[in-house]
Amino acid sequence: MTVVVTGAAGLLGSHVVAALLAAGREVRAVDRRAPSAPGAEVVVADLTSLGDTVQALQGASFVVHTAAHPRPTGLTGAEVFRTNVLAVYNVVEASVLHRVGRLVNASSFSVLGFPFNPRPLRPAYLPIDEDHLLAPQEAYGLSKQLTEEIVSAATRRSDLTAVSLRMPWIQTPATFADEVAARRGEPCVAAANLWAYLDARDAAQAFLAALDRPVSGHAAVYLTAPDTFMDEDTETLVRATFGEIELRKPLAGHAPLLDATAAEQLLGFRAERSWRSYSQEVA
Repeated sequence: MTVVVTGAAGLLGSHVVAALLAAGREVRAVDRRAPSAPGAEVVVADLTSLGDTVQALQGASFVVHTAAHPRPTGLTGAEVFRTNVLAVYNVVEASVLHRVGRLVNASSFSVLGFPFNPRPLRPAYLPIDEDHLLAPQEAYGLSKQLTEEIVSAATRRSDLTAVSLRMPWIQTPATFADEVAARRGEPCVAAANLWAYLDARDAAQAFLAALDRPVSGHAAVYLTAPDTFMDEDTETLVRATFGEIELRKPLAGHAPLLDATAAEQLLGFRAERSWRSYSQEVA
């Protein structure tokens, strides 16, 4: 049974393809530029074209949708919004047309409004779970919220089932030093991201887990690494940044501010990799 992975040339998509192939899955790697995916069928397609998308998904039993502009920088908000929303609309329409059984959608914790919020934003409580208010302010976060709504609508009108994985900043041992460690002192990087990240290999395993677990309709869950990307303990960071705030669970040590309990219950998955061991991998 074929698993189509969109955005297969990207950081997240390439790790998902690798994890699926390692698990013995038949994979079709789709992107607008040919991905390097030995062992997978490679298809070049523009997902903003419905015709291209329908052809790319033909014969699929499962679809993993990771294709998107990953941030609202370097492009106009209009382009980010148009591309992200149109691509997921076409992928969902093609999935319903081809009677795909399961769609796993790459969503983002940006549905909360972080980290690109032009105006100050404060969590209602910590750690954040699926009951927390969604309040995006800009094109990227709004596109991810609408992506989830488009997926939900499809599951209401068809037999498609779906899981959306709300992920923070995706990192690898190779990217962490420049993208995160060197910029921890910048509030627009650190606190704005709620000090949250996720190793790309853990993210890929979550997508793999989401393909086969029983789901009714559409479920959206948060993922996170097992810690923050900071040296300071979490409660110290929270008090310094947010002052008095409701804590619904203890924040011992370097506990993350995204609560991934629902993902563990739904997918039987828990992220394990921490940046604290990256130095051993890149040495």
